[in-house]
Amino acid sequence: MDFKNNKSEERFGRKLGYIFSYFLFTTVLFFVLNFFKKLPSGWSYFHIMGLTLIIAFAGLMMKWFLK
Repeated sequence: MDFKNNKSEERFGRKLGYIFSYFLFTTVLFFVLNFFKKLPSGWSYFHIMGLTLIIAFAGLMMKWFLK
């Protein structure tokens, strides 16, 4: 049997894990902010998604810039 690492499977797993952790973090953040009544009156889950997406892209851009 050949147990070498398959790079395409590893990249797919990393992307899938990043997407899963993004939605998990966004959901937890939404419920925490909603529980403590810290959300602005007109905001929904999609606003929190946009906010965390901006933070994620800022982190990626910082990583690219410092590379």
